[in-house]
Formats: sequence, structure tokens, C-alpha cells
Amino acid sequence: MIKLILAGLLVASTAFAECTYYSENAKVTWKAFKTYEKIGVGGSFNHVVFSPRSAKTSEEFLVGSHITIDTATVNSGNAGRDATLVASFFKTQNVTSITAKIISAKNSKAQVEITMNGVTKAVPMSYTIQEGKIQGKGVIDLSDFAMLESLQSINKTCFDLHAGKTWQDVEIGFEIPIANNCY
Repeated sequence: MIKLILAGLLVASTAFAECTYYSENAKVTWKAFKTYEKIGVGGSFNHVVFSPRSAKTSEEFLVGSHITIDTATVNSGNAGRDATLVASFFKTQNVTSITAKIISAKNSKAQVEITMNGVTKAVPMSYTIQEGKIQGKGVIDLSDFAMLESLQSINKTCFDLHAGKTWQDVEIGFEIPIANNCY
């Protein structure tokens, strides 16, 4: 009888186990577009500070999590391009950091509050959870963040390389490796 009670308690405790989601090495990605053919150029940032939340569900983990991006660490895979992006895009309007906070997440849709150039805007993003990571994607319009001066600057600097056209929409994304630690 005692064995049966212990087995029942073990099953019950397993059914109500609390899982904690946590993450390290979050990644923020971007893809900007040049030329009238809208050729994409993408990259990430080498220095991001991710502040996750412990939670019982992935949605709880996401909501309230936030990230700070150091724009001087932009990484497109080309050191010359990176220096141009810092000098002719971010420094044009003195944008040294970008912050983002997930304000809602449900059914693979999130609202992310992004602050850039002193402007805060909620941006819709979609996300998936699979194989130990959460991946999100969305699009921002640089005009929503009063970044057209920077856009004009990079277009002027890269006029020949961009064939006279730099687009103001930028695809953004995040990847958060997660571990599900049940106890």
C-alpha cells in the first residue's frame, strides 16, 4: 500500500512540475535592401544584452524579456561595410543603442516595443519555437523611427554600390536558444 501511495505522489508531482526557461547567447539579425532589384544585405550585432525572464511557459518567458543592442557592433560579415554602417548610418543621428521589449506573445504572434533614435514603436512579429530555440521575425520602416536622415546618408555614401536606391524597410529577427529545465 505504501508503494502505491508513493507511486501516486511521484506521478502527481511529475504532472505539476514547474519548468524554467532561460537563455544565453541571444542573437539579433537584420536584412536591409539596396538597388531597385531589392537585393538584401544582412547581418547581426556582436554585442547584445538579453534580459530573459524565468517562466512556466514560453509565452511567459517572452513577455517582459528585453534586449539592448550596441549599434557600433554591427556585423555584416564585411569589416568595411560595418565601418560604413556605423559612420554613415548610426552615427549620422547618434544612435548608439537600440532596445526592444516583448510586450505580448501568444499563438506565434508577438508585439515588440522597439526604441531607436528616441522613438518607441510597437512592431508586430511572428515567432516559432522548435529545436531548443525561439526565432522571431518582423519588418520595420525606418521612417517610423525618424531615421530618414540616416537612410539618406547611407544612400549618398553607397550611391554607386546601391545603384541609387536604399530601401527604408528592414527585416529584423531574433533567435533565443532556450533550455527547458523541469524539476
